[in-house]
Amino acid sequence: MAKDVMCEVNSCKYWANENKCNAKSIAIVSHHGSNQARNSEETDCRTFESKV
Repeated sequence: MAKDVMCEVNSCKYWANENKCNAKSIAIVSHHGSNQARNSEETDCRTFESKV
């Protein structure tokens, strides 16, 4: 399991100093609606929640 999860999206409510993610868990899905992806551009972070 990753010790530190890095995130550059500072508009997310889970973003913390030094580009760290402080969410208790992370959910990432494929754009294809399956469990297959060929690169990071074909994935989305479902954990994201806007600070606003």
